[in-house]
Amino acid sequence: MAISSGDVIPLSQARANLSELADQVKAGAEKIVTKNGESYVAIIDAKRLDYYHQLERERIHLLLIDEASKGLADVAAGNVEDARAVLTAIKRRRSPRHTD
Repeated sequence: MAISSGDVIPLSQARANLSELADQVKAGAEKIVTKNGESYVAIIDAKRLDYYHQLERERIHLLLIDEASKGLADVAAGNVEDARAVLTAIKRRRSPRHTD
């Protein structure tokens, strides 16, 4: 949804007209509230916010699936190392007594 100049509202105006703004948002508008001339917060419908959160969770799941696929491809190609040995090496590098 495109934001028009009428959807950008100073905080003082938003305070004075919150009920009206809420009705507009519930009807489908999205509002950007500004403070000191810069964008501050957005007012959106709660159902739309839930939808945005759902989309973000799905995006994260897709990224995890992609990373898992890359890991499986590494295993299939033989690009593996012993986990204990790698963790030991990392701990050794992080040790305050270790100097390089």
